[in-house]
Amino acid sequence: MKKLLFPLLFLSLKLCAQDAAKIHQKAILIDTHNDVLSNELITKFDLGKRQTEGDFDLVRAKEGGLDAQIFSIWCGENYGKGTAFAFANREIDSLYALIKRYPDKITLVHNSAELKKAVDQKKLAALIGVEGGHMIEDRMDYIDSLAKRGMNYLTLTWNNSTSWATSARDEVTKKDSLKFLGLTDYGKQIVKHLNQLGVMVDVSHVGERTFYDVLATTTKPVIASHSCAWSIDPSRRNMKDYQLKALAKNGGVICLNFYSGFVDSTYSPKVAVFLHQHRAELDSLTKIYNDGDLANIRLNAMYKAESDKIRPPLSLLIHHIDYIVKLIGVDHVGIGSDFDGAESYPLGLDSVSDYPKITEELLKLNYTEKDIDKILGGNVMRVLKANTGK
Repeated sequence: MKKLLFPLLFLSLKLCAQDAAKIHQKAILIDTHNDVLSNELITKFDLGKRQTEGDFDLVRAKEGGLDAQIFSIWCGENYGKGTAFAFANREIDSLYALIKRYPDKITLVHNSAELKKAVDQKKLAALIGVEGGHMIEDRMDYIDSLAKRGMNYLTLTWNNSTSWATSARDEVTKKDSLKFLGLTDYGKQIVKHLNQLGVMVDVSHVGERTFYDVLATTTKPVIASHSCAWSIDPSRRNMKDYQLKALAKNGGVICLNFYSGFVDSTYSPKVAVFLHQHRAELDSLTKIYNDGDLANIRLNAMYKAESDKIRPPLSLLIHHIDYIVKLIGVDHVGIGSDFDGAESYPLGLDSVSDYPKITEELLKLNYTEKDIDKILGGNVMRVLKANTGK
């Protein structure tokens, strides 16, 4: 009898993997947040070809079953009036250039109908998310301009607050010194204007007061493009249970961030030790790239064996998904990896080619094919259609 157990277990696992592969390929997979464009301006990588560094290229995206990618347009708070909007357009230009070089592999889409058409054509559907309200430079016409270029969502703040909305970082660390909390009247006008344009409002990075002001103002469902559950990892970037419930009531979707620091509450102290041990190399890389985040990513690649030891297990990310599903329902969960925007992700998630592992793990937890379809992209499609009208 014991001799039969191992073959039977092996066969069961093989069948499960085959089922997962079929379900994964059949589903429309949408990742709502990837920072590769910010890095490409520095690295000059040809994203149409397989790369040995970074998390994304069109080859690995195809292998991972990725159907639609919302590319993050981002610049740090050192950019402001006179520079931030121009930098945003420079990143959009780089996406346009990629599409022009590989028109048979990737195409720009503006709504769910165009997204489905791209999937039928076996092309990656490219969408645009502007990560940080400072890039509109307090100008409503800049919102119009970005929307015309394809902006599908605007993340109201990055870590830095704007003159009209307060961020999660600032509401926590600067609360007593802030001139206001939440949305100003102008901030509410911006939310209403985004609704009118069919641009999704993204509440990742915003403070709690801003979050609730948004829900009181918007007439359409919102998105949290790359966040996790605060109850599992109490990072200020994650969402608390009552926020998640409010998001569900709005009809919105939280898309799970893969970054180790938002998945694992024990990661931050461990990575602090790692960075201290390699401070000299990190300083040198920062000077080379003139970008601290990219330097950190490169440092972790250089010392991969050490970095891997402090990465959380994939099961912990799945726990975030399962926790939120059980709290607010399967209709309000999606995928927002933050690939190419961080130095570490759970073990097994090394690039966009690894998305199928999530489907495998959900299947092991007895999620149905319908549930998995919703999590991988169906829920985001619903919110996108509710905002654009098509």
